[in-house]
Amino acid sequence: MREVHLGDGPIEVVILPEAGARLHRLRAFGHDLLRTPQHTADHLRDPWFWGAYVMGPWCNRIDARPTPVEGQVVDVAPNFPDGTAIHGQVYARPWREAGDGSLRVEGGGDGWPWPYQMTLDVAVDGATVAIGCGLSNRSPGPMPAGIGLHPWWQRPVELALDAELVYPSNTAPPPAPQPATGPFDLRALAAPADDLDAAWTELGPRPVELAWPDLGISATLRASATGDHVVVATPPGLGAIAVEFQTHAPDGLGRLLRGEPGAMRFLAPGEELRLDLEIVVRRG
Repeated sequence: MREVHLGDGPIEVVILPEAGARLHRLRAFGHDLLRTPQHTADHLRDPWFWGAYVMGPWCNRIDARPTPVEGQVVDVAPNFPDGTAIHGQVYARPWREAGDGSLRVEGGGDGWPWPYQMTLDVAVDGATVAIGCGLSNRSPGPMPAGIGLHPWWQRPVELALDAELVYPSNTAPPPAPQPATGPFDLRALAAPADDLDAAWTELGPRPVELAWPDLGISATLRASATGDHVVVATPPGLGAIAVEFQTHAPDGLGRLLRGEPGAMRFLAPGEELRLDLEIVVRRG
């Protein structure tokens, strides 16, 4: 499988265009920070729990049943054991290279009635990784849209997330977010509890912080204003946690149809939704 290597300093990023343009590796100061498999083909065998991958044209779960939307019908197939359609359509598709860490893919069909294009631009400058994602509506009518990035960060890791509100479940989220208390209050840097699978919003001014005390490495994560939700998942036994910036809350399509907060948004024909991320890695 082809590998695209970026960075010749303290940070090395490896992208796999044929496996959803996913980040196979983010190595800092000689240490892998992402959950990286020994063989790149493992990303296709198990596309959910390795590296970091782009989600679009929706994030998290939508119902895998016929759903009328703006005169069209969304009828995507289930792709997860719980019977939902999760993380969009492009997470494992081949993308084409456009040079200098830029990749593109066209999507639509397979139950998603709107054609679209997604872009990914990755750049490494010293100890900073800049990641830009874009989703453009290529249809003649409005298209619901959502994008995100789904990294799996190696454990043991500590996390600080400056957020006041949370949807405490991604599988059965309430209509509106709730105050982040107990194990959902992640504002102090610490190892998060196991079995979290929730989405935080009302993000404060502090960046997301990650720390690997055993490695002597820390990182800060910032997103553009469109990345106003952060999903954290901490499955026990995996050896990694997910910390995912997204443009909408769980059940984003259902929220859009019901008029609930945190919904996916409609893109006009030719309009683009962008999500830009910055990861800065430091020693200590």
